[in-house]
Amino acid sequence: MTESCYIVAEHCFSVLASEGIDLSRELAHYAPFAVDPATAPERIFRVHVVPAESFPRPDGLKEEFLQDDEGSQIRLSRTMEGDSWFDFALWGKQVGWMSVHTGYAEATLALQGYKAFGLNNALMVMYALSTARLGTALFHAAVIAYQGRGYLFLGKSGTGKSTHARLWLKHIPGSELLNDDNPVVRVWLDGTVRVYGSPWSGKTPCYRNLDYPAGAFVQLSQAPYNAIRRLGGIAAYASLISSISGKRWDRALADGLHETENALAMNVPVWHLECLPDEAAALLCRDTIVPKD
Repeated sequence: MTESCYIVAEHCFSVLASEGIDLSRELAHYAPFAVDPATAPERIFRVHVVPAESFPRPDGLKEEFLQDDEGSQIRLSRTMEGDSWFDFALWGKQVGWMSVHTGYAEATLALQGYKAFGLNNALMVMYALSTARLGTALFHAAVIAYQGRGYLFLGKSGTGKSTHARLWLKHIPGSELLNDDNPVVRVWLDGTVRVYGSPWSGKTPCYRNLDYPAGAFVQLSQAPYNAIRRLGGIAAYASLISSISGKRWDRALADGLHETENALAMNVPVWHLECLPDEAAALLCRDTIVPKD
């Protein structure tokens, strides 16, 4: 069995492949985050990848949740032994399944067909579960780095997060893309908040092992005009929830996510931008949310 180790937002995890399983192609874009297993710190989770034929789906699965996002499906069930079971499918075709043992520190994964999709989703699921109580959140967002800070654009699929990020890149000199789909945000004990690149970046290949202080969260919505306003209190908190991955019906994980979300809403400005997909929207956003210091 071969082990590959990675550090994302200063959390270490590993992928262990059974003999005969070659994941070099699927793990290629994880290279910026790779560390030597011999000197790597303690792993927050391990995923053991085994042959599909040796790991059949069990009987008696009880479905708990189904996420369906533009043909990408993640189905969560519970086994009779009490473990979490995940099925990963793309356009109706199953590409992987995973058993997650109690504590979210160990998982067994089988892959078939489009292995990269199954592996990426499995690792994102494990990362979100194992870090939920560690002041860490895996966001669905696009992130622009600008003048030493990271700015996160939030919204449902199709809202225009990537489009708005591209407008910054095109019209605002000095802006850089940190991640286009799944950055990580971490709250440290001293209250500082940092946003990190990750190995998961959706349709845009952007796998940068960099981090910045979080400058702002910007909730986007399409409109026939450009307008921006700052959110406060419950509105700020609520705007973050839908963009954070997590198993919220697990009480311990939900409490951890709540603490993180509350800290983010209190320590990082949250804005709502109603906008057109144009240069003026990007400039309005930049001029409003970026500190003048």
